[in-house]
Amino acid sequence: MKTKKIKLQVLCVGILIGLLSISCNGSKDANKTDEASEYDVLTVSPKTIELYREFPVTIEGIENIEIYPKIEGFIEKVLVDEGEYVEKGRALFLLNAPEYEQNVLSTKAAISSAVANVSSAELDVEKARPLVEREIVSKFELTAAENTLTAQKAALEQARADYVNARTNYGYTKITAPVSGYIGTLPYKLGSLVSSTTDDPLTTVSNIKKVYAYFSINEKIHLEFMREGHGATPKEQLDSMSEVSLILPDYTMFNHKGRIQTVSGQVDEDTGSFNVRAIFDNPDNLLRTGNSATIRIPRTVKDALLVPQSATYEIQGSVFIYVVGDDSKVKAKKIEVTPSTSGKAYIVTAGLETNDQVVIEGINTLLDGKEIKPVQVKASDIEDLKIDSETIASSN
Repeated sequence: MKTKKIKLQVLCVGILIGLLSISCNGSKDANKTDEASEYDVLTVSPKTIELYREFPVTIEGIENIEIYPKIEGFIEKVLVDEGEYVEKGRALFLLNAPEYEQNVLSTKAAISSAVANVSSAELDVEKARPLVEREIVSKFELTAAENTLTAQKAALEQARADYVNARTNYGYTKITAPVSGYIGTLPYKLGSLVSSTTDDPLTTVSNIKKVYAYFSINEKIHLEFMREGHGATPKEQLDSMSEVSLILPDYTMFNHKGRIQTVSGQVDEDTGSFNVRAIFDNPDNLLRTGNSATIRIPRTVKDALLVPQSATYEIQGSVFIYVVGDDSKVKAKKIEVTPSTSGKAYIVTAGLETNDQVVIEGINTLLDGKEIKPVQVKASDIEDLKIDSETIASSN
């Protein structure tokens, strides 16, 4: 009986030791759970950064003239080829319109006839004048002769004017280049009947020593343009803007800078946009009318606070970040942002202050009030900001 009692006491002691061991291990595990986790944190500081906006553009020569015939006729000769450079005044087309040549001949003959009529009328006046003086004929005869002379002189002037018009019209059978430039397409071939009412032009002559780049901006961008510019008038504001660049379809940069020249005076009610024109020198004739490209417009942002987009999250269209307080606890803050050029970072325009500590990783595991162990990371070590620095120039 005594032996059973001793065994029971030993069993109870073993159970008690086991319970104490479990309790101690549970306490250690709880301590491990309560220990703050490490999170990378960025202390934001203001920078002056150069961003850029990009817009698709259409290129046109500063002179882009469609050539239409002024008279009706058949194309007798095409004296140029597509893409050929021509000087101002160079003959482009010859039209076969024989009626205009005949009109020149007939009006020239009419002048000869009118000259003869004037001579005859002058003789009649000369004959009547002495007869009137000697009162052989009445003064009425002289007046009639003088009136006839006046009418014949008027007829002569009319004949000369008709001749000039006939020669002018005949000159329209030879179509010349109004400006120096490059020939566009030639939709009409030899023998085609063309006139001033023809739908398509005979060709287009483009002066591309300078080119225009046309694009559109919305009302928000227009306001930014006007606010960023300096000057009392819109022209002075545009003149004060930085030079712009052009990205070609093969993604290379055009080697000449341009400038914004005009912005339309009113918004297009259908599209809600403003039409903008930039001008570029094109001494190598690389750009041609009809080319497409992308214009790059620089924009300076002072005292900008930059954070990676991966450090943010959205709720119902609003953007939030987690900021670490002095007590090492995180707090969600709503911010207002503008995407940077690279698309991997945000420029914070409101809701964040200088020297705020922003959690930049693992934000999906955070909740308001959670205590963390912040690990400071330099902006230069953040990959998204490194990528961004390749597309924007920044300085402290």
